[in-house]
Amino acid sequence: MTLYQLRDLQHRYGERTILDLPALDIQRGEIFSVVGPSGSGKSTLLRLLQFLETPTSGSITFDGTTLNGSVPLDVRRRVVTVFQNPALLDRSVFDNVGYGLSLRGQRNTRELIMNALERVGMRHYARVRAKTLSGGEAQRIALARALVLHPAALLLDEPTANLDPYNVGLIEEIIRGHGSTSVVLVTHNTFQAKRLADRVGLLLGGKLIELLPTGRFFDDPTDPRTRSFINGEMVY
Repeated sequence: MTLYQLRDLQHRYGERTILDLPALDIQRGEIFSVVGPSGSGKSTLLRLLQFLETPTSGSITFDGTTLNGSVPLDVRRRVVTVFQNPALLDRSVFDNVGYGLSLRGQRNTRELIMNALERVGMRHYARVRAKTLSGGEAQRIALARALVLHPAALLLDEPTANLDPYNVGLIEEIIRGHGSTSVVLVTHNTFQAKRLADRVGLLLGGKLIELLPTGRFFDDPTDPRTRSFINGEMVY
């Protein structure tokens, strides 16, 4: 089952084409990782998938509905993003995790929040002030805040950059437990993509030059530029 369908999509800033994607499908419940060098269009792709920007041309279909221009609030709320440096409120961990639920007008959310904290191994941090957390702890709270909403799509932008190996391992284990949520993981860490993803795509110059199941992507890519990227060589 397909969650996102991108067709004949182009996105430009002025005269510069940032993305040129004739076709891309993202399946329900999969972990889809996007890799590529800086400036290849990865962050722009996430902004389009989050409906923060409208493509210059082409279409995005989400859960069977083709979106043209204005995106309904109920659709926007089905997609959440966790960034490399999460912005936490200067409140308790409990309040941070429950913030999205409160915006949606949900009540009696204590059990949902505590279950989300349990899921990320931080139940005993509920009353701790979020601003006192370490980088790895803050990222786990950001994931709990996203996952408590049970989104259809979870977009992750370099979620473990600059974290120590222990916290990287914890966060990767949380991501593996994503359930039916579709995860789009943007990372420079090809080893992380190999560990987590069901499929991996390589963006170069705004074009998706390779999209394969993870095993084939790393062991038997069809494009020589993919092999160069995997080997750590500079490609443009």
